Amino acid sequence: MKTESIKTNSKTKTITGAEAVIRSLIDEGVTTLFGYPGGAIMPVYDALYDYQNQIKHILVRHEQGAIHAAEGYARVSNQVGVCMATSGPGATNLITGLADAIADSTPLVCITGQVASHLLGTDAFQETDVMGISTPVTKWNCIVTKAEDIPIVLAKAFYIAQSGRPGPVLVDITKDAQFGKLEYEYKKCSALKHYNPKPTLSSEKLKEAAELINDAKAPYLLVGQGILLSGAQQELIAFVEKTGIPVASTLLGLSAFPCSHPLYAGMLGMHGNYAPNMLTNQCDVLIAVGMRFDDRVTGRVEKYAKQATIIHIDIDASELNKIVNTKVQIHADAKEALSALTRMVSKQDHSAWLNRFKEYDHQEKIKVLDKSIFSDNGKLIMGEVVNKLSELTNGEAIIVTDVGQHQMVAGRYYKFTKTKSNVTSGGLGTMGFALPSAIGAKLAQPKREVIAIIGDGGFQMTLQELGTIFQYNIPVKILILNNNFLGMVRQWQQLFFDKRYSFTEMTNPDFVTIAHGYKLKAERLEDRQDLGNALKRMLQSNEAFLLEAIVEAEENVFPMIPTGASVDEVLLEPSTK
Repeated sequence: MKTESIKTNSKTKTITGAEAVIRSLIDEGVTTLFGYPGGAIMPVYDALYDYQNQIKHILVRHEQGAIHAAEGYARVSNQVGVCMATSGPGATNLITGLADAIADSTPLVCITGQVASHLLGTDAFQETDVMGISTPVTKWNCIVTKAEDIPIVLAKAFYIAQSGRPGPVLVDITKDAQFGKLEYEYKKCSALKHYNPKPTLSSEKLKEAAELINDAKAPYLLVGQGILLSGAQQELIAFVEKTGIPVASTLLGLSAFPCSHPLYAGMLGMHGNYAPNMLTNQCDVLIAVGMRFDDRVTGRVEKYAKQATIIHIDIDASELNKIVNTKVQIHADAKEALSALTRMVSKQDHSAWLNRFKEYDHQEKIKVLDKSIFSDNGKLIMGEVVNKLSELTNGEAIIVTDVGQHQMVAGRYYKFTKTKSNVTSGGLGTMGFALPSAIGAKLAQPKREVIAIIGDGGFQMTLQELGTIFQYNIPVKILILNNNFLGMVRQWQQLFFDKRYSFTEMTNPDFVTIAHGYKLKAERLEDRQDLGNALKRMLQSNEAFLLEAIVEAEENVFPMIPTGASVDEVLLEPSTK
């Protein structure tokens, strides 16, 4: 293992491995830690007792809550999220969060305790092969059996987690390593042999891309979370305004580009906007930056943008030509690539091409938008709630969503005006993500309004984290859109399974009473006439606030691209076939 010191933070001192864990976190600049104690990690928790003034530990109610909170923290802070758990079930409860983080490129360092090294492989109490289990869902993992290895392994962990394409790292530390002694000196890691996280920008590839962009008559730009991860928001705006190219965003890319910008075309994907999906198959040059062409964006790959010359910019070389065959592959950091491209492209005006987006937007407005923000049957609907929330917050809040219909509605109707404001589970689609993730986001950005928009199904997967909110007085706002269904599954059952609602109807508890049990402010909203006032009461609260909005039970989210369909086979309403 080759490391290079860029900063030495600590003088040599003999300490325990457990204390070395805490000292290493502090030397990496960690101020907030999420976790749940147990036998195999107890020495570290004992060491943490003496450092409570330097690092804030948040005791969650479940290890999955710890890792999702760390994700939320990382997504809005430009820092690595950190969590801890014990061995066995403590470690395995992190696996869903690890899978979520690797799918969504979230930088995490997860520290787990492990049984003593002499017990490894004996099926000891709470022993689990966490290395084997976590390997498919981590960027890197490592087991530490000697105290002296702890600082260098953690330095490597932080470097790997946040460099290149970010991702989760797991460090498993045996109990004897925690009790062991070492001469402590911490050196941050800035280089590793055989690991090159920042590729060299190819001038030839850039030139080829610039020529294609300059010659294009109907160019189209797709952006993903890579823009946010690289901090390329301003470079993106500069590129778009110089070239006049309309830009659409993936779900995770939302808030990378202002929704109010005249060149913003909307959200891509299965429930994205009509124009961005339809015109994917009509553009002549398609530029994709910091997105990976997942199936929710491409639909049927065999029919995806076959008429277009495709340029793909991504920091992860494995994503280039992985799903979609491209003409120009630029292995690069988005910020660096866009900055260079902007200097090379010519000033353009694509007004005629942009008007085609407006034509499709008009169709969507008539058939979908007008119906989705106001129902004519007097019942409250999800789009109406989110649209009003967007209006009252001026699009400036951090919106944390769970998974399901409400997630798509929030992506469609919340008009983000500030960057790094959309936190959701994209690649894995993890129900239960929102509530703990909102806790992490609020602790990372205490001066910003953080609102968790959650369905009644997802809320019940991690609602115990209300206890964390209560204990630490974390003023997150919780908006439950309650339709008494697993709404997205029910929608599919309605449209494609002859309305056979197999185990999707929910018999829910009284969420307001549950919130009151945790000493939190809570209200139920049933009358649409009170929508604005109810949202205002929630937003004006200086404390945590839960608002349960009872919405139309069988509302569907459109537009919709059915599974197996092309991106231009978008349904604006239920099929009559």
